[in-house]
Amino acid sequence: MGPSAVEDLLRVLAPQVLGAVVRRYGHFDTAEDAVQEALVAAATSWPVDGPPENPRGWLITVAARRLTDLLRSEQARRRREGDVGRAVPDGRWLAPAADHRDPGDDSLVLLFLCCHPALPPAAQIALTLRAVGGLTTGEVARAFLLPESTMTRRITRAKQRIRDSGLPFALPGADEREARLDAVRQVLYLIFNEGYASTAGPRLRRVDLSTEAIRLTRLLHRLLPDDPEVTGLLALMLLTEARGPARVGPDGELVPMGEQDRRRWRTDQIAEGVALLGAVLPRGDVGPYQLQAAIAAVHDEAPSAEDTDWVQIEALYEVLSRISDNPVVALNRAVAVAMARGPAAGLRLLDALAADPRIGDDPRRHAARAHLLERSGDPVGAREAYLRAARGSMNLPRQRYLYGRAARLTDAG
Repeated sequence: MGPSAVEDLLRVLAPQVLGAVVRRYGHFDTAEDAVQEALVAAATSWPVDGPPENPRGWLITVAARRLTDLLRSEQARRRREGDVGRAVPDGRWLAPAADHRDPGDDSLVLLFLCCHPALPPAAQIALTLRAVGGLTTGEVARAFLLPESTMTRRITRAKQRIRDSGLPFALPGADEREARLDAVRQVLYLIFNEGYASTAGPRLRRVDLSTEAIRLTRLLHRLLPDDPEVTGLLALMLLTEARGPARVGPDGELVPMGEQDRRRWRTDQIAEGVALLGAVLPRGDVGPYQLQAAIAAVHDEAPSAEDTDWVQIEALYEVLSRISDNPVVALNRAVAVAMARGPAAGLRLLDALAADPRIGDDPRRHAARAHLLERSGDPVGAREAYLRAARGSMNLPRQRYLYGRAARLTDAG
């Protein structure tokens, strides 16, 4: 097994192993450190020696041994300092669950634990992306548009709050579960987005992350089949991921939706997403994930880019913008308006977003503006906007695409 295959396997196993170790032994913060060391050991040895017969069991065993070493070291330090701290009498900082659930549920339990309402919402999301989604601290920082050092401190504080809480490692009851659900859905959405459209690095997509987000959302949907927004979120992921294979060209290059070969779209995922949406929309109480899924369905069901019902998409974005103060929604609405009414109408909305510090200098706004300027017959302005978008992008294929668009305008001039 090569290093890349090992990396993919470890990313899938990491939250399962962390959940199993925390469930059995407690000590969330120290358990994560122990699991990370076990993952490093596996990444070093498995490409050379091959993975063990039971990779998950191997990782749990190694992590448990390292956890024991770390706890002994911590206990010794506390004895030296004469400080028993907040440890409970049995020495645990996080009580294991008394029940014996199927360990396959551990990732979901870990997800709800990370989204405990004692944590600020931003910390809930950051910790879950790190512990459950398998993102590095740097990747989480980029998702929040923060320096890595700031995100490191945020995640450390979140783990300390979990450690000090003494919570059992078990699914919360119905009332408490509802309080955590908004953060859980948002976390899964962010993990999926990082997989489908990576913020940085050499690849457009990280299929391991989008696949994991869908897997966890399926678990959540099985747990809460009547929650309309969980259903909407799963539909949104499936309808979006269905386009994934056509989004990347043979050399890893970005292929915009309007130029994609729709025969490569996954019809099974589209059918499942549409069915989920059809089951939930008639119930009423439509939320943002259902609306985004409805927009994705309009795209997916259009036989060609030219046949896309942009008027319907604009109307859906109009409803979505009323219930969601999200700058990316405002940006996408501007593009939909441009496609439905012409580039000038979209450019007015995009220019109005320039004053919003959340999106004003975002490369996505510059790229959308470049596209509309090009359509409106302003190649000089479009070229400058493409270059600004390229300079701000940290994803290499997207950056190459944007520089290429700018170069074509230069050559045409």
